[in-house]
Amino acid sequence: MTHLTIEPSILYVGTPVALLSTLNEDGSVNLAPMSSAWALGDVVVLGVGVTGQTAMNLRSRADVVINFPSPSQWKAVERLAGLTGRNPVPEGKRARFRFEREKFAAAGLTPVASELVAPPRVAECPIQFEATVTQAELDAKGNFLIAQAEVLRVHAEEAVVVAGTSHVDPGAWSPLIYNFRHYFGLAKELGESFRTETPRTRT
Repeated sequence: MTHLTIEPSILYVGTPVALLSTLNEDGSVNLAPMSSAWALGDVVVLGVGVTGQTAMNLRSRADVVINFPSPSQWKAVERLAGLTGRNPVPEGKRARFRFEREKFAAAGLTPVASELVAPPRVAECPIQFEATVTQAELDAKGNFLIAQAEVLRVHAEEAVVVAGTSHVDPGAWSPLIYNFRHYFGLAKELGESFRTETPRTRT
């Protein structure tokens, strides 16, 4: 195996895409795609650009819904990718982004009321986390907001849940993966961890 020393402009080695729904100051809804989210127990750590509307909302209003689209929804995600809820558009985004107030409509997605938080969920996303931000601070370079969001309630499409349990069936659920700015789904299962709560086979 030969390794090269490279200097990639981005480091998205393959992370799930999430759509964050938050409330703007006037009570309208912002919906934004992101791919820097990871779970630590019942806390999801979110990394978002500091100049975006989502960062402004997370710092001012704690409620957020973390919606996870399936691979078939990548076009809806991409319809959101070039939009911003900031008006005027931040200077650093003006060349490639445009302001859009009605993000759900622009993406062709449907808002549905949450149960414990104010922002709506995305009806088409098979997995949705209602959450509240408990801590938010800038990263070391001041370019990103790192928010810790405690998950209060999880909604999952019936088809991806192991019947009679609260377990997501990893054979039925596939997250949308952002891999060096390309979209992918999961490939065939290779095996399972010894810690799995949904065992299929033991060898």
